[in-house]
Amino acid sequence: MSCVLMKRFYKELPVWIVEDHHDVVHHIYRAIASRHLPAKNIKMVHLDSHPDLLIPVNMSADTVFDKEKLLSELSIENWIMPMVYAGHVSCVAWLHPYWAQQIREGEHRMAVGRDSSTTTIRVTSTDNYFLSDGLYVCEEQLENSKPLRLNVVKVNPVKPGHSSLTEKKTEDDIQRWFTKRQRTESNRAGEASCSEPLSTATDTQQPAEGSNVNHEQWGNGKGSGLDDDEDEGSTNYVVKGISAFLVETEPYILDIDLDFFSCKNPFKELYTQEEYTILKELYSFRGPGPDAEQEELDECVDHRIHQLEDLEAAFADLLEDDGEETVTRWSSNPGMASLAQLVCSLKSRNPSPDYEMVHQAGLTCDSVELPHHISTDEEIDRLISAVQLFLTPLPKPTLVTMSRSSLDEYCPVEQVDSVQSRVLAVLEALYGPLDLHKDYENSSTETLDCQPQAS
Repeated sequence: MSCVLMKRFYKELPVWIVEDHHDVVHHIYRAIASRHLPAKNIKMVHLDSHPDLLIPVNMSADTVFDKEKLLSELSIENWIMPMVYAGHVSCVAWLHPYWAQQIREGEHRMAVGRDSSTTTIRVTSTDNYFLSDGLYVCEEQLENSKPLRLNVVKVNPVKPGHSSLTEKKTEDDIQRWFTKRQRTESNRAGEASCSEPLSTATDTQQPAEGSNVNHEQWGNGKGSGLDDDEDEGSTNYVVKGISAFLVETEPYILDIDLDFFSCKNPFKELYTQEEYTILKELYSFRGPGPDAEQEELDECVDHRIHQLEDLEAAFADLLEDDGEETVTRWSSNPGMASLAQLVCSLKSRNPSPDYEMVHQAGLTCDSVELPHHISTDEEIDRLISAVQLFLTPLPKPTLVTMSRSSLDEYCPVEQVDSVQSRVLAVLEALYGPLDLHKDYENSSTETLDCQPQAS
């Protein structure tokens, strides 16, 4: 007689708050093990100023099947894709504030698999975000590949003076629109799903005809009097971007990095403007055009991999000996002439520069800089109101994970506690009592002088 594993439900919505974002993986795996989340095809709504969709460059793909080893190799910028390759996650909506532009807006379909030549995890997306880290390979080169549907959705703060959902009429308007939209979409033939082939086109989501959406109340873009359906970043736009793949009865993870509301690039405080400019020159990346042929893509990735390997080797050498001979030898390499000027500047401020940290900073200086936008308290409130508005019509999440990102200063340390308390207040207002776990308070490894990692 076979035993059927029944899905389990939490009495109260669990919220796990960690310091470093990759620590949420442990709690996601626990929810899978306890059958509160399925083992396959989990959907995630990911609010963050950073995509976190990179891949541990040299990690063997098979590491994903050894949980403890995997957890030891993850970092803040690369914790999602290993779960995709393991088959646990298949759909991600990256909700980003307007100041974060690392991946093109819209829907992306890609395969994530084991590179047959290197046995590492690689991806078929040709977006510069992946090309600049040398993570692209053609689909024919992948083994055990898994499909990933990625929706990149911009979120604007609500308009100044716009309050959050305090009037019942507003909640009813939004819920009525969402219910009608779901009914209309469920009747469509050939509705796109996460399991469809990568080449399958997705229908453009439209509000149900006759829906009673209060556009003036919902509007939160820069323009005034615009139809929200055409207003990128508006609440209406965000809801459609998420609900395109969320189904009422399916479990999903709501993941929130508090740097979504206010974000620093901590490397900018470690180096002078001149040093940062040199780093951008040394690590610069220019991707091929949108219609690049396979040969051009392969050459681009090969060149980028060699460029990053040379830079890593150079700074490793400098860590051992940053004398004139070493500096001159590396500066003679193509594209590295400005290295001598960088070393000179660094040593004028510190006789023993941390060259490993310099390399980490350089890795953030490719086609797009790390986002840097320290929000005012008023703007944080308007972003939190936007989040409350677009979460209201969506199904209740199964699990909430939250990252503070404050010790490495991606979320300003002077703002993080206030932001956290306000976000928790919204979650409690929406979902009732929370099963709150402040995991970051139990960490014995936290230190106030924590150095930033590349994100």
